[in-house]
Amino acid sequence: MRVPLIAGNWKMNTTVSEAIALIGEMRSGLDKIDRVEKVVCPPFISLAAVGEAIKGSSIRLGAQNMYFESRGTYTGEISPLMLVELCQFVIIGHSERRQYFNESGEIINKKVRAAIKAGLKPILCIGEKLEENEAGQTEAVVTEQLESALVGVGDLSGLVIAYEPVWAIGTGKAATGEQANETISLIRRSMANLYHKEAARSLLILYGGSVTADNIAEFIKQPEIDGALVGGASLNADQFLSIVRQTAKIKG
Repeated sequence: MRVPLIAGNWKMNTTVSEAIALIGEMRSGLDKIDRVEKVVCPPFISLAAVGEAIKGSSIRLGAQNMYFESRGTYTGEISPLMLVELCQFVIIGHSERRQYFNESGEIINKKVRAAIKAGLKPILCIGEKLEENEAGQTEAVVTEQLESALVGVGDLSGLVIAYEPVWAIGTGKAATGEQANETISLIRRSMANLYHKEAARSLLILYGGSVTADNIAEFIKQPEIDGALVGGASLNADQFLSIVRQTAKIKG
């Protein structure tokens, strides 16, 4: 049985002191919720401080990105070896990385392989743009993104996939639960073709894109959706706690 996962992507928000305050508002409430894996992904500068603040709790820590080399002359980059001492998860291939920083399928593949090699659990993001969705290209786009990201990846243990339609991220325009479930079902079938049915059945696949406390139930009640990658709502302690509570109630 797949244990649901809710991950909060804080993006480029919160100073170190703000991050400590935010996790302080969430910690006791999150610790009271069972049957859901809870992950927060603050900016790099706050990983150590937030890690200290959640020590001994049920909350797990994730980074928002990483470079694929272990070390070297890459000014400003963060390597998987630096992260593995601080956190357990890392978001890879987010649409904002693809759009604003021109990350290709090849780069994302290198990051996925480097993360797994280092012992990190990648949260691999895939999703189509609005024009691709309207042109009926969703299946082709997400399948290509999956295939290119997973070249040479044999071990799926720890891998999480997040389906985030680009047209729904930060726009307030979420997909419907049925739409998201249909695409995630397609992703699971694609993974069965790439690997095998058992691997696909056990794989956690999340939905992301304007997820809030008001609409989380619509997604979580769907059979193929195992949780959510939450953006803006994860910066509000009450919203994030409500999302996790609802997930535990519906999936539990």
